[in-house]
Amino acid sequence: MPTYSYKARAAGGKIVTGKIDADSEKMVAAKLRAQQLMLVSAAVEGKAVKGKLGKVKPSVKDMCIFSRQFGTMINAGVPILQSLAIIAGQMENRKLAAVIGQVHDDIGGGISLSEAMGKHPSVFSSLFVNMVKAGESGGVLDSVLDRLSVYLEKADALARKVKGALVYPAIVTVVALGVIIFLLVGVIPTFKTVFASFGAELPAPTRILLAVSETIQRYFFVGVIIIVAGLVGFRLWVGTPGGRRKWDAITLKIPLFGNLIRKNAVAKFCRTLGTLLKSGVSISEGLDIVARTVGNVILEEGILKIRHNVREGSNLADPMKEVGIFPNMVIQMVSVGEETGTLDDMLNKSANFYEDEVDSAVEALTSMIEPLLMVFMGVAIGAIVIAMFMPMFSMSSAASGAG
Repeated sequence: MPTYSYKARAAGGKIVTGKIDADSEKMVAAKLRAQQLMLVSAAVEGKAVKGKLGKVKPSVKDMCIFSRQFGTMINAGVPILQSLAIIAGQMENRKLAAVIGQVHDDIGGGISLSEAMGKHPSVFSSLFVNMVKAGESGGVLDSVLDRLSVYLEKADALARKVKGALVYPAIVTVVALGVIIFLLVGVIPTFKTVFASFGAELPAPTRILLAVSETIQRYFFVGVIIIVAGLVGFRLWVGTPGGRRKWDAITLKIPLFGNLIRKNAVAKFCRTLGTLLKSGVSISEGLDIVARTVGNVILEEGILKIRHNVREGSNLADPMKEVGIFPNMVIQMVSVGEETGTLDDMLNKSANFYEDEVDSAVEALTSMIEPLLMVFMGVAIGAIVIAMFMPMFSMSSAASGAG
């Protein structure tokens, strides 16, 4: 339902202006007559964008901009429908703009904002929808939207840090292996004819190096097929419930990386639950949302156990201690928060602490892995170079002895 800016005449002849939601100019006139006003002119405000939609997955940046702009407009007293129409008209991501346009039309059809957003789960997560629902119920939609934008920014920053810590070693390792394979396939074969001209027995390291080089050349494509098949098989295995559960359990136990993943999960748990509680979502519903967004099956099962105990009448701190996932500091902060009625604040403070811990873990991991990878690369390439030149050293020594 579009929003019209109108100019109307009151009974005493006074001209009044305003905005009204209506399907047509005719309906505008009818609504104004009910208010004892006579329509003079009416114009449609910025129209919500419509378009053909596939599966829309906007970036975190897009959602942050949407949340912040929407919250600012609501706070300034702009009606929801008009706010959505304006944002949709200005949004650079046209697919997201089309979704906002559909939300606009659904609200005009008589459903709530949270219900309209809930129709687009690929854009508005359960966390987003439930926070908006709580904001609608409590009359604090502007505050909730602002809180959502802050949450999304912090969650995205944390995810990028962890991803960077995991991706960096993988990139360096791939580069190192690429250099080694290039030497074995592209450089070593050129030395083979030189070595053959020596007519003498080659040193053992050189023979091994030549054998490895020849094997890689002969079975290179077979090796590539095996690696690709292994990766595809791994993805299929992780896609099964049992495989995913086993892999998530393994990731939590990997030296160095497991600790980082656990700290990241704790920070995300605290930040998400704290934000939900601050927005008026119940603990039970908040735990259900957190369980679905934590990203690890083992941790999800633990959080669902906590939710079950909370629903049975338990406090939050005791079942958190029983599942054995959370550090004592977080459990103590939660206990204090429950006793003092400041659980949301305590969770957010814990999130701040563990986000800093993730920063420190990322820096420590990077500073530790980088030199190890450099040493590995140096040793591997050094061994190849030495094995390549050992026959030449042997020939030089033999020539010197003969002289």
